Amino acid sequence: MKVTGYAYPWDVLEDGFVSRARALGVDEVAVALSYHSARAATPWSASRAAVVARHAASYRPVRPEAWGALRPSTPDWVAAEDSGGDAVRLLNEAGIPAAAWIVLTHNSQLGYEHPDVVVRNCFGEAYPWALCPSQPAVREYAAKLTAEAVAGLDLASVILEACGPLGAVHQHQHEKTDGVWAPAVARLLSICCCDACAGGWDLDAGAVRAQLANEVRRLIATGDLSLTTDGLPPEVTQLLLRVRQRATDELRSAVLATLPPGIRIVLHGALDPWVTGALPGLTPSAPDDVDAVVLFGWAPATGAEAVAAAREALPERVAIASYITAVAATPVPDIAAYVGELAKAGAAELHLYHLGLAGPGRWPDLETATAAAHEN
Repeated sequence: MKVTGYAYPWDVLEDGFVSRARALGVDEVAVALSYHSARAATPWSASRAAVVARHAASYRPVRPEAWGALRPSTPDWVAAEDSGGDAVRLLNEAGIPAAAWIVLTHNSQLGYEHPDVVVRNCFGEAYPWALCPSQPAVREYAAKLTAEAVAGLDLASVILEACGPLGAVHQHQHEKTDGVWAPAVARLLSICCCDACAGGWDLDAGAVRAQLANEVRRLIATGDLSLTTDGLPPEVTQLLLRVRQRATDELRSAVLATLPPGIRIVLHGALDPWVTGALPGLTPSAPDDVDAVVLFGWAPATGAEAVAAAREALPERVAIASYITAVAATPVPDIAAYVGELAKAGAAELHLYHLGLAGPGRWPDLETATAAAHEN
């Protein structure tokens, strides 16, 4: 199995990172060249405990003349203007292949500044963290973000995160919705009803919004905890999904059109077409455009099952990768065995989270996982 380890630019530029990555034996390091807001621990640093990235930012130079209405911010929590590029070049000089890790539609700062381009639910509530792919300005922004991120860099792969819609549960400051909404309610609240999305509906937009809102209220009132949404007519759900997938395809097409020919494309995604978030649901045409699909594998109870289902559903030429974490509150009891299960189910790649967040206490898990992957 190929092993890709994820890291932030400040991780890579920290003294000792390159030697640790080389000793770990990862085949590739994915560097975040655009990323959302975060407070990231820095357990390998001798001078600080965390980096507070107050807002989403591009870690490449932001040229004012390159951007339209939607323009990424620059990060003042890193010293270099091009920390992402510096990190990639450092890896290249060390002989370690580098990938561009690009987060596309997850940007709370732009969402607050431009509420007209964000996802809106059936009650008209805006999700400022979620830029809507149906909006032409969002697709233009995502394409430019990608082009500017990879410009002038020697990259082994481009890894696309949030290449599609985000929804109700991912994510806001001090989130207080965890466990409140049943899965079906969260799914319905993640359907975008903004004017751009509604413009693609062949039904009365007001009536569709009302149907969605009534179904949300019904499910909450009944306490139904399943994914069942039988209260909506099938033709409505099919239409909503079709509009969402068309927008996602248009977003991905605009992004990929900016990349140099032949570069390896890796897409974070999920088999369930209704999933939103960092790994949004795959559309029917997505496998035709990419070399690998990364599935969420942080839950060992379901990771191998998801890989097996993907291997059955996706073309053989598309590599299946499983995204696992070494920084969960509860470690995987036997991470080597889990990696073996993923390989047996059909995973050709292991994506490791996270080479900067996993400090000395959790580094052995990364070592064990990497060794197990290379043995399979």
